[in-house]
Amino acid sequence: MNTFTRITPPRTKVGLVAGGLGAYWPQFPDLLPQLQRSSARVAERMKALDCEVVDVGFISDAQEGAAAAEKLRAAGCDLIVGFLTTYMTATMLVPIAQRSGAPVLLINLQPTESMDHATFDTGQWLAYCGACPLPEMANAFTRVGIPFRSVSGYLEDERAWERIGRWVRAAHVRATLRHGRHGLMGHLYPGMLDVATDLTLVSANFGGHVEVLEFDDLRVRVEKVTDKEAAERVALARDVFELADTVNEEDLGWAARVSAGLDRLVEDFELDSLAYYHRGLDGEIHERLGAGMILGASLLTARGIPAAGEYELRTSLAMLIMDRLGAGGSFTELQALDFARGHVEMGHDGPAHLAISSRKPLLRGLGVYHGKRGWGVSVEFDVTRGPVTAFGLRQDRDGRYGFVVSEGQVVEGPLLQIGNTTSRVDFGCDPGEWTDAWSASGISHHWALGTGHRLADLRALADLLEAKVTHVQH
Repeated sequence: MNTFTRITPPRTKVGLVAGGLGAYWPQFPDLLPQLQRSSARVAERMKALDCEVVDVGFISDAQEGAAAAEKLRAAGCDLIVGFLTTYMTATMLVPIAQRSGAPVLLINLQPTESMDHATFDTGQWLAYCGACPLPEMANAFTRVGIPFRSVSGYLEDERAWERIGRWVRAAHVRATLRHGRHGLMGHLYPGMLDVATDLTLVSANFGGHVEVLEFDDLRVRVEKVTDKEAAERVALARDVFELADTVNEEDLGWAARVSAGLDRLVEDFELDSLAYYHRGLDGEIHERLGAGMILGASLLTARGIPAAGEYELRTSLAMLIMDRLGAGGSFTELQALDFARGHVEMGHDGPAHLAISSRKPLLRGLGVYHGKRGWGVSVEFDVTRGPVTAFGLRQDRDGRYGFVVSEGQVVEGPLLQIGNTTSRVDFGCDPGEWTDAWSASGISHHWALGTGHRLADLRALADLLEAKVTHVQH
């Protein structure tokens, strides 16, 4: 396994079907060619969104719609996009939505911003009439129990294409979760009731598979790491990190072996994410493995395979979501509140997403991990200044997952130097009030912190997953 090349997830598969009412074609001979040109332009722009487009062409009646439905069902799409080029009946698209099993996005993109009213005849107007069937589609989809969403604009409307891109990104993350394999290794941190997760609920809410692992699964792989592999991993660590003078060579060598073993574990079980914890006793091998995880877990996270400590499965899933949205996503909790500056200080010891560091991350040697057994090297950095999003998964009493989201700004200020990722976040309000509102959402005491403001993307994903969004704002 390549040690530090980001993984390349499968591309989002988008099914595209365009249509209009076939009764128009003999009446207005120039209309269909114009609509087909629009359809070709939509297909071109869809492909530019870094997705695989399954284009089943242009449909003109219910029979052609049924044939398109079978093609898209067989293709196994992550998102179905129906392009309403002009008026068309609901019977043309409902079967496609029913048979595909994929989320549906209806787009109404007229040729230009506005018609030339003084010169247009009926045939030219009909090319601008994609808005007409949208309420009909909405009504029919609602009555047959199929969720849908829509984007209206014009062909070169960048605002509309940004919204379309958001749905494609959300479909990509949904597919990642549906097909994901998530490792859960070790045991629950004693007493953390908020962290405890019913594994069946992961499949119920998101799909995917949770692979239950023992620390012995890691142990046997670490034992097989060669001296050459360990030396190569030490060299990688020296290249990726700045090393503090507190780093002990023996601890670094052990962390390197654990890191190489972790890569094998992830490869053998085909994991997309990992959450872990093991307490251990008296320096025995399992305690040593747990203490040696941070280097390898951070390298995995930077490669797009997020790893979270303290058995925090829901947070490793939140980190995966943020990573696939391009936001990074680092393991985070509250550290302190700075009322003098109006900032919330947050971060965590353990795994961190190196891609969102404001500088070359530091590897610091620690004599003890606070609250956990073990010692060794830990990653320290602060998140890049600018917009950030705190995002976590809440579990309600009925077992449904919800999204908790808050957008803020990482700002300058003094930071702890204790081997943690740490950041000062300004949420635009009193830090105590923000903390009360964030806690009242039902979030656990861990979450993912990612770069950029991601609320709109997360709302789109929540819509596809039928999850409730709690937006904590000032």
